[in-house]
Amino acid sequence: MCITDITKDGENMILQIDFNSDEAIYIQLRNQIIIGIATETIKEGDPLPSVRQMADNIGINMHTVNKAYSVLKQEGFVKLDRRKGAVVALDVDKMRVLDEMRRDLSVVLARGICKNVTCDEVHQLVDEIFMLFSRGQKEE
Repeated sequence: MCITDITKDGENMILQIDFNSDEAIYIQLRNQIIIGIATETIKEGDPLPSVRQMADNIGINMHTVNKAYSVLKQEGFVKLDRRKGAVVALDVDKMRVLDEMRRDLSVVLARGICKNVTCDEVHQLVDEIFMLFSRGQKEE
């Protein structure tokens, strides 16, 4: 497990990358950035570190970072600017997000049902996780 403290323009962003995981590193990086946005560690308009800076700090190939940034762009979390690099810019398309969540949750819930996870346990887990990510939004 690599816990990296990335600095961009004086701001810190902590990423956890597990080099022993079966999950691709670019997906881990993408997920960590999405969690950073959800917890408001990374805010709308914030530039992400350059591809080179991110790769050097984590100790990975620049192509891996570039792929993570490209996926984030496709998913509407960042825009790529020639001068500023990757900048957090949320594409608010609620229906698309709900469709993606439905698809992703279907598999997760099916796995839970196969392991005898109850509906109440799922609701409690969802409430816990949702509260973690929505704290900053309620303060505004």
